[in-house]
Amino acid sequence: CTFLALGTHFGKVFLLDIQGNVTQKFEIVQVFGLYTREGFHENFDCPIKVVALHPQFTKSNYKQFVTGGNKLLLYERNWLNRWKTSVLHEGEGIITNIQWRANLIAWANNVGVKIYDISTKQRITNVLRDNVSLRPDMYPCSLCWKDNTTLIVGWGTSIKMCVVKERNPTEMRDLPSRYVEIVSAFETEFFISGLAPLADQLVTLFFVKENSEHMDFRARPRLDIIQPLPESCEEISSDALTVRNFQDNECRDYRLEHSEGESLFYIISPKDIVVAKERDQDDHIDWLLEKKKYEEALMAAEISFKNIKRHDVQKIGMSYINHLVEKGDYDGAARKCQKVLGKNMELWENEVYRFKTIGQLKAISLYLPRGDLRLRPAIYEVILHEFLKTDYEGFATLIREWPGELYNNMTIVQAVLDHLKIDPTNRTLLTTLAELYTYDQRYDRALEIYLKLRHKDVYQLIHKHNLFSSIEDKIVLLMDFDTEKAVDMLLDNEDKISVYRVVEELADRPELLHVYLHKLFKRDHHKGQKYHERQIGLYAEYDRPNLLPFLRDSTHCPLEKALEICQQRSFVEETVFLLSRMGNCRRALQMIMEELADVDKAIEFAKEQDDAELWEDLISYSIDKPPFITGLLNNIGTHVDPILLIHRIKEGMEIPNLRDSLVKILQDYNLQILLREGCKKILVADSLSLLQKMHRTQMRGVRVDEENICESCHATILPSDMAKPFSVVVFHCRHMFHKECLPSSGTFCNICSAKRRGPGSGILEMKK
Repeated sequence: CTFLALGTHFGKVFLLDIQGNVTQKFEIVQVFGLYTREGFHENFDCPIKVVALHPQFTKSNYKQFVTGGNKLLLYERNWLNRWKTSVLHEGEGIITNIQWRANLIAWANNVGVKIYDISTKQRITNVLRDNVSLRPDMYPCSLCWKDNTTLIVGWGTSIKMCVVKERNPTEMRDLPSRYVEIVSAFETEFFISGLAPLADQLVTLFFVKENSEHMDFRARPRLDIIQPLPESCEEISSDALTVRNFQDNECRDYRLEHSEGESLFYIISPKDIVVAKERDQDDHIDWLLEKKKYEEALMAAEISFKNIKRHDVQKIGMSYINHLVEKGDYDGAARKCQKVLGKNMELWENEVYRFKTIGQLKAISLYLPRGDLRLRPAIYEVILHEFLKTDYEGFATLIREWPGELYNNMTIVQAVLDHLKIDPTNRTLLTTLAELYTYDQRYDRALEIYLKLRHKDVYQLIHKHNLFSSIEDKIVLLMDFDTEKAVDMLLDNEDKISVYRVVEELADRPELLHVYLHKLFKRDHHKGQKYHERQIGLYAEYDRPNLLPFLRDSTHCPLEKALEICQQRSFVEETVFLLSRMGNCRRALQMIMEELADVDKAIEFAKEQDDAELWEDLISYSIDKPPFITGLLNNIGTHVDPILLIHRIKEGMEIPNLRDSLVKILQDYNLQILLREGCKKILVADSLSLLQKMHRTQMRGVRVDEENICESCHATILPSDMAKPFSVVVFHCRHMFHKECLPSSGTFCNICSAKRRGPGSGILEMKK
């Protein structure tokens, strides 16, 4: 049972419940059993200011208590059930406060604060009062135990935290077994009327007196939560309390008591008792909602949803959505719907219709459920129709982003067709219609639209849905749209659209046919061989730079037809190649010299053919042309003896750069000599190296064991009795013989010498 015992100046004691109702009243002060007949009464020689009960004092077990007046008296019940009185302290004035925790009793008088260890019956310490200028009767000491060993002392504006510690046995001598260490001491702004612990923090009741020019002004008392530090404190929260007649109260008129384990704090004034408790998350959310901080309130509720009792996360979220709508932040409200409404389909539909009413369907469309959780198709259709009326681009975006199963596809297709009657060339509507057809698996209709629009997705659509049978009659359209992509696709899928079918479709578009056949030839020189004759004309018409490479690489091209076309179009280089290919090299060389007049090309051609008659023709043609002679002198040194050319030059003929050409001939000759000498040295060195390697190889031993046989008698090469002497002949060819199985002149392997003389010419002889 929780109650509050309240004493008055007239010596009366009232018991109140936590609602403030009086439950019992006592006219005399005594230790009195509330639930038993036991009690204790004694007359004292002075007024009793304070009483402290043993911490384990219960309604069925009260054995010890202390009282404070001029003396600190300890009352203990002995084994005869009688009370024994002991004086713990006297002689320092009236005792104003007593706090008992475990085995430690702390009390305050006008001098300071003492601590007594009841287990050892020793007084541990004396904490002196700091500000002696303050009247102790007006500014009494406040005491509270934080735990069994930590005492908090507040006096005037000073707070000290004292920790009782065990003394080291080696330091005891005549000292108490415990001592007190002050771990924190700091000043506060106001006068202290009460203290109470709150986890690692302190609850402080402050008496606030402000000085003005003419008089002191008493403000409302403050209830603060502070965080103690070694030499200061940090304010966590502060609340001013409204109590009756606070203007007339003094510091001594306020008290702070707390109920351990319940986080309840009682602020007592002459006219009022205020009960304070820790704010819970519901209180915090109330405050946030009152301040219209809905975002923070929603976050706090989500974090503490298991602990809140008076609030509901979804209701807070709905309040937030309503607030955003009232503010006109429709996008923010729609975005919160996704988080707040969750899987509640009824709430979703209500919000959709609300947004429709206020003309903001576009805002909520981005956040509608579209995964496993879905609304009725009619809801999505309402939004699509709204976009179709006002925003084609937005409509197209929704069609791309929304899965087709969210709505009735045919209904939307019909709506788009109705709009296309008004605007039949609208690309956005046509593209969207193609996407709708694709989802409905009407790929041929979608393909027609994509081709009409030259849309980039046409190739993806064909590949994805294997529409090659649908494009056989649309090859020209595809190639007009993107020739390279179309050709690559056709070649990659020859098994679905044959080369014959493509050539047939492109018969009237030779420029496109050439591109297709050219890429086909690049991939495989033989696959389109029956079209090579046709390709000669196509190359000549549309792509002459690739004609000569084609003629070089093709083995199925009719040379006569190619020669005819090239001669008709005066393609000299191609004609030269064809003539040489057909064996008419002299005519080819003649064309180079006469029609191209390019001595370098003529020399290159002669080098390729490596024919002495061609070189003779080239020299004969060039002998009366000085520029040609210069070219020959510069280039034929490694193919034809330059002396032959020099002897045929007429005396007196002026030849450009003759000296440089002769110098180059001499340099080339010297280079040839050096190369020959270098090659000779390399050849000799390699021969010597190989000879040495062969010699080392032949000098190596050969393994002979029981598995080897004589190549003549086919018996085991080694005798069964290894103790007897034996002789074995092993040739370098690895054939083995018993010595007696060889002819007397057995210096060669019988087997190898029958084939050729050489490898078996040397022998190894093993004797034992």
